[in-house]
Amino acid sequence: MASTTTAAPTAPGSGRLRQISLTQRVLARPAAGALIIVIFVWVVFLVLSLARGNTAFLSLAGTLNYLDVAAQIGVIATSVALLMIAGEFDLSIGSMVGFAGIMMAIGVTIWGLPVWLSIILAMILTTFLGVINGFIVVRTGLPSFIVTLATLFIIRGFSSVLTSTVSPITYIPIDPTLLKTDPLAQIFGFSATITNADGSTTSVQVSILFWIVIAIVGVYLLGRTRFGNWIAGVGGSSAAARNLGVPVARVKIALFALTALSAAILAAIQTTRFTSADILRGTGYELDAITTAVIGGSLLTGGYGSVAGTALGALALGMARQGIVFADINADWYKIAIGTLLLVAVVLNGWIRRRFAGLS
Repeated sequence: MASTTTAAPTAPGSGRLRQISLTQRVLARPAAGALIIVIFVWVVFLVLSLARGNTAFLSLAGTLNYLDVAAQIGVIATSVALLMIAGEFDLSIGSMVGFAGIMMAIGVTIWGLPVWLSIILAMILTTFLGVINGFIVVRTGLPSFIVTLATLFIIRGFSSVLTSTVSPITYIPIDPTLLKTDPLAQIFGFSATITNADGSTTSVQVSILFWIVIAIVGVYLLGRTRFGNWIAGVGGSSAAARNLGVPVARVKIALFALTALSAAILAAIQTTRFTSADILRGTGYELDAITTAVIGGSLLTGGYGSVAGTALGALALGMARQGIVFADINADWYKIAIGTLLLVAVVLNGWIRRRFAGLS
């Protein structure tokens, strides 16, 4: 005798509950607000560009253009976000970009070192400056905002002194032939050329690749490692983390060193691309990096944030900066656009945390 199985009745609205639950899980992530902002910025500048009869924003060349602009900030923004999640700031990172580039140029043009050795030396010296920042913050207990504001002026002033001994202007040129024959310089100065359907060419800058790799490593570090848990714990409560055995001082110093190293990486990319070093490079990057981290969902108080969201925040800035150009809008509007994005991001991320993440 065949048996029959009666399917259990489905509770009314259970499918809708599952859908709401999935939506809530997605929006509860720190990067949710940044994703919404990226989509909004892309749509706005696409419409503005098309209204002007300019389709460059949609083209491969236009896309690679704003990706390169985003990568310039994204390379340093990942480490800045990790530092902010740990409850600290580094306002000196922009001056470190200029310092690292100047040290590379001095190593090549004055000391006669190979380019690869000059790059490594500049990275070591710049990373050491980050260690000093972290050591001062940890040992004195002073706010990192004040400490790194002071070192911003010190490092930028020292870079100016070094440059003045070599050149009467703010930059030091480097012989392009030395860069073309150096293996490490070729890595940092690499660019691939793509031929479009109409016969024109488009360059893919290595900064985009560095940005993607650094962002992936940052996501893994924060979300999949014990060190990532330490970062969030230190930012949430240093005292509680210390009681649980977390080496708070070492975590903070390591993050300051990582931030400085990322500045040196960006300096190497810019120096090899433009075949010169300039103390003015990196000016204002500290605020751009903090802005991208805040757009990405990081709290200024620490303990909460997202590396993926920070990458999206850098993308939003890149789109805004180049979108204004494509839309033929006065460049003076860029700072207004960034200020508006930052304000909207803070409000949006705060609402998402309260509504979906259950955080105040």
